[in-house]
Amino acid sequence: MTQSVKRLHLDIRGTVQGVGFRPFLYRLAVELRLSGWVSNTPQGVIVEVEGPGDAVDRFVQRLREEKPAHSRLDQLEKKEIPAQGATVFEIRASLDGGVKSALMLPDLATCRDCLNEVYDPRNRRYLYPFTNCTHCGPRFSIIETLPYDRPHTSMKHFAMCPRCQEEYENPLDRRFHAQPNACPECGPWLEWWNPSGHSLATRHEALLAAAEAIREGRIVAVKGLGGFHLMGDARDSAAVARLRERKHREEKPFALLFPSLESLRDECEVSDLEEKLLLSPESPIVLLRRVIQPASASPVCHEVAPGNPYLGAMLPYTPLHHILLRELGFPVVATSGNLSDEPICTDEHEALQRLAGIADGFLVHNRPIVRHVDDSIVRVIAGREMILRRARGYAPLPIENPETGPPKLAVGAHLKNAIALGAGTHIFISQHIGDLETPQAYGAFLEVIGSFQRVYETTPAAVVCDLHPDYLSTHYAEQTGQPLHHVQHHYAHVLSCMAEHRLDGPVLGISWDGTGFGLDGTIWGGEFLLATREHFTRFAHWRTFPLPSGEKAIKDPRRTALGLLYEGLGKKAFQRTDLFPIRSFTPGELSVLRDLLEKGLHSPRTSSVGRLFDAVAALLGLRTHVSFEGQAAMELEFALAGVNSDEAYPVEIRANPVDAQAPDTDSSPYVVDWEPLLRAILSDMQESVPVGVISARFHNALVESLVRTAQRAGETSVILTGGCFQNRYLAEGAIARLREEGFEPYWHRRVPPNDGGIALGQIWAAGADGQ
Repeated sequence: MTQSVKRLHLDIRGTVQGVGFRPFLYRLAVELRLSGWVSNTPQGVIVEVEGPGDAVDRFVQRLREEKPAHSRLDQLEKKEIPAQGATVFEIRASLDGGVKSALMLPDLATCRDCLNEVYDPRNRRYLYPFTNCTHCGPRFSIIETLPYDRPHTSMKHFAMCPRCQEEYENPLDRRFHAQPNACPECGPWLEWWNPSGHSLATRHEALLAAAEAIREGRIVAVKGLGGFHLMGDARDSAAVARLRERKHREEKPFALLFPSLESLRDECEVSDLEEKLLLSPESPIVLLRRVIQPASASPVCHEVAPGNPYLGAMLPYTPLHHILLRELGFPVVATSGNLSDEPICTDEHEALQRLAGIADGFLVHNRPIVRHVDDSIVRVIAGREMILRRARGYAPLPIENPETGPPKLAVGAHLKNAIALGAGTHIFISQHIGDLETPQAYGAFLEVIGSFQRVYETTPAAVVCDLHPDYLSTHYAEQTGQPLHHVQHHYAHVLSCMAEHRLDGPVLGISWDGTGFGLDGTIWGGEFLLATREHFTRFAHWRTFPLPSGEKAIKDPRRTALGLLYEGLGKKAFQRTDLFPIRSFTPGELSVLRDLLEKGLHSPRTSSVGRLFDAVAALLGLRTHVSFEGQAAMELEFALAGVNSDEAYPVEIRANPVDAQAPDTDSSPYVVDWEPLLRAILSDMQESVPVGVISARFHNALVESLVRTAQRAGETSVILTGGCFQNRYLAEGAIARLREEGFEPYWHRRVPPNDGGIALGQIWAAGADGQ
């Protein structure tokens, strides 16, 4: 019996461009002897397929089951249409028109097939540093507009040679419509420049010259996938020290690029999940615990990550990095090509100016980088990956949005800035931009906003920002002239995690970080919020204490400790000359600070758990001044090494009286009081209890405080968010104890818990308000 002919029209949305989706559909249709066509559109992919009804149905089923590894189906709409009697299946040119909503794919690490070609002397791409295919290579960093076709990328400047063109046009070739497709004959090439910009070598000779410079202890600026790295020999103390001095980066750890997984294992412990992350298409920097060994046995010098038991390590993710690191055979520092607090350089001529005096030589290429993309950073917490910096490999993949209102722009926070664009059913989160502390960083912020709006041809109907009146991102939002929506900082943190897990609430959101502008005008940062997507109430917070001299205390934890001591001990605090924060000040300095505290001048109050970490670190003498955000808290976490204790300091949870410093503004029912904890720490210090034990008892106290507060709040779903939960010991302890007590904890995975996730929460709030 002859089957009836069936023709389906399929409208497919999601990550379906730049992943080999059309050749996959072509091969599937040919195998099933179906006719029709497939085409890219600004929204995704359109397919029409015709043939026997059961074969057409199998096509749809296998499309879902066997789709390419890097693809993602967000929506598949199908409708039956009249058969046309077609006899072949073809791939048609891309269609234009309509709202641009196709998903841009992140840049992907080099696949095994391409790497095999790069190392095969018989292959025409032998040692070619720009080898790629539909399974790997640049995407987000080269796209100018949608749909994702070569004329819409920075590869439009390179006309393909006949052999590359043949690959590009062959649906059975893995380079079919690989937009960056190239070879040594027709593609980009390398050059080795001196600091004046004079080309001294080209192509592979340029790479060899750069490798020789690194061996000699020089600092080399290397133009990669999404910008420049500054590279130096990680074994060479003098070279790394010079890089720190030139880059103005005193102590913040440098990222390392290792030649191979085997060489990395010699230096760090690597779990199965960490190995999977290192070798994944995203290929992020992974925070790994160092192997305990004598310093003399380690190939990595102390200056790379002073006093840090972890290393931020990654493996080569482009052919250029693979070839360079194989040539070197040892790990290199691979830090962002910029001065501290500036965005990464993307253009070779710009790099000559901005990296002058830092780099001794420049390994550059002539493939333009359309947008900067830093390396992502990931840490494994509670058996899952947690993204700490979301950029290469992850951005700009969206979070699904159940609300489909008008487009909205969220401009994020001030530190670790990233922006987000809500369009249709997607929230597109930008790559990491950084701290908006310099004109260059603010310029990058403006460029990312403009780029997102150009790519998606979207003008936001509303702009969402932080409540803090002094953030540059807030100033930008207020100057757009668009309807404006302010979202409290810690509520945005909670909403970000809710959005990631698609929760509408109610939840108890535990949002702990360094700083955020509160509804009462004080500095929040130790918050317990009863939240839904529509609103929140402040159920509890940590007891506030003053920060003498305001922002200066953030970089001088001694001042934070002094504020905590004064709040807990009163004027007796100044008599405790046995405590390091007290005796470290000169009599004149201490007199000024005492005056500020007693008169309540220039001493804003804070509930911040981040500042509580700083104060305890200073009390223990671990850190008196910080050169980067979170440094004191990190050292308090590192002090835990080798300590196994479930003992916890006491913490009091009490009913909240009206705050004398801010009457009628704090309506939260409960306050978590740190004073018993402080007194217990001081007692242990007098008894010479080891610092690691004190740190463990402090961390455990924080865990128990959140569990006890959750029990009072009565919500089963508990959100853990904010920068403090980047602390592995704290996060894992909280997750374990909450589960023991019957709660369902949620924490971040795909979106950072720090301020890099704020923009997502802002969009989530604005959508709930219908704005």
